[in-house]
Amino acid sequence: MSMKLGTLFQKNREWAAKVNAEDPDFFHKLSEQQKPDYLWIGCADSRVPANQIVDLLPGEVFVHRNIANVVVHTDLNCLSVIQYAVEVLRVKHIMVVGHYGCGGIKAAMEPNDLGLIENWLRHIKDVYRLHKAEVDGITDERARFDRMCELNVIEQVSNVCQTSIVHNAWQRGQELTVHGWCYSLNNGHITDLEVTVSNEMEAKAALDAVLL
Repeated sequence: MSMKLGTLFQKNREWAAKVNAEDPDFFHKLSEQQKPDYLWIGCADSRVPANQIVDLLPGEVFVHRNIANVVVHTDLNCLSVIQYAVEVLRVKHIMVVGHYGCGGIKAAMEPNDLGLIENWLRHIKDVYRLHKAEVDGITDERARFDRMCELNVIEQVSNVCQTSIVHNAWQRGQELTVHGWCYSLNNGHITDLEVTVSNEMEAKAALDAVLL
């Protein structure tokens, strides 16, 4: 084992000892059963750790992360996470959380061919295609980048709402709300993009209002 990886094991033991000293029952309670109220669909970026951002303990947030927090209807990994969260864990909130300065969004906005990842970035390029007039109308490069990060979140909220999993949950009267948020690496604050959907009747009206 390399010295660098050995350090990670050492840090793990130190962390576990510290947690156990603060709460001797912590790991016992954690091993019993997870009952989170939240599903976090976020970016794989290492600077955006879900639990730390909202200051919640392990076991309180169920998490799925991928490049640029994309929800694709053929992605069985993402859909399986959503199904487990909704139907088994019975989460009450699904938060799609993007972040300003997202490398996946930046790559999708540039003409460079990045190989295999281009197939994934195509979903983000579709977001640009749907909102081309608005995005191209923003002259400031940073503001244009920020808006693409927000629009990507909004489109992924729409995709979550259109899954059969969420549709069926609402049909049977399950309490479930989908939210769109964007995190800032500059100050650590989350911005509510005001695209919040709690049932099928709200879905179209809420999303259309944001996209006007």
